[in-house]
Parts: sequence; C-alpha cells; structure tokens
Amino acid sequence: MTCQSCGGETLAMPVSAELRQYLPGSTPAVAICRACLAMEPTDESPDTVPDLTVLDGAVPSTDEAAVPLVLLVGLLDSLALHRTEITALLERVERAGTDPLLVVDRLADSYGEAAHVDLDARRQQLEQLL
Repeated sequence: MTCQSCGGETLAMPVSAELRQYLPGSTPAVAICRACLAMEPTDESPDTVPDLTVLDGAVPSTDEAAVPLVLLVGLLDSLALHRTEITALLERVERAGTDPLLVVDRLADSYGEAAHVDLDARRQQLEQLL
C-alpha cells in the first residue's frame, strides 16, 4: 500500500479494540507512512504488530508504548479535532514508561520537512496539553 499523502511505502499495524476508540472510523488497522508518518485507516490487518522501530529508532520497542505513540503522531494533523484522543494517547505512552515529547522531538529531527505535519510546532502544543 502506498501513502495517499506522499506516495511513500506504508506499514500496516493492527489496532486493538481498546485503542480503536481513539481513532476516527472503526477499521481494525492503520497504515503508517514510512516516509512522512501520515496515518490512514485500512482493512488489511496483519496478525501481529510489526517492529515499529523501523519508522525511527526513537520509537519505543515495546508495543505497549509504540502503538499508542504511533497513533498519536498520526492524529497530529488535526490537534483541535483530536485533542481528547491525543491527550489520552499521551497519557498511555507516559504510563508505559516513555517520554512522548522526547520521541516527537527525535521524530522531528529525523523526518524534518518530510513529516505530514510540523512536528516541532506540534511538540510545543503537546507540551501545553500535558
């Protein structure tokens, strides 16, 4: 599958029912673009969560922190629309032992202009949410 935003290669990831409540729609999976980090719903759900560190070394290696973090980054294109969901995902990532703001900083450094949103600007807004 290719990204609708940039045409890059995507990585499909199943989303548990528990986390699906934070996403628009009700698809069982999302596709994350490896080039711009944009997130798209998909019905093509792999059986297991792939190694999300292939997106960047800053992504946590545990699914407990990585999955909500990747979902959070995917929702950053509309902070106003997804404020409640983003706040809940930030808290989940923190409870899993990962500093989400530090990861967003590192993703901003890695992806720069290629990211689907201005991660530096969003990082400041996320800090205000916390």
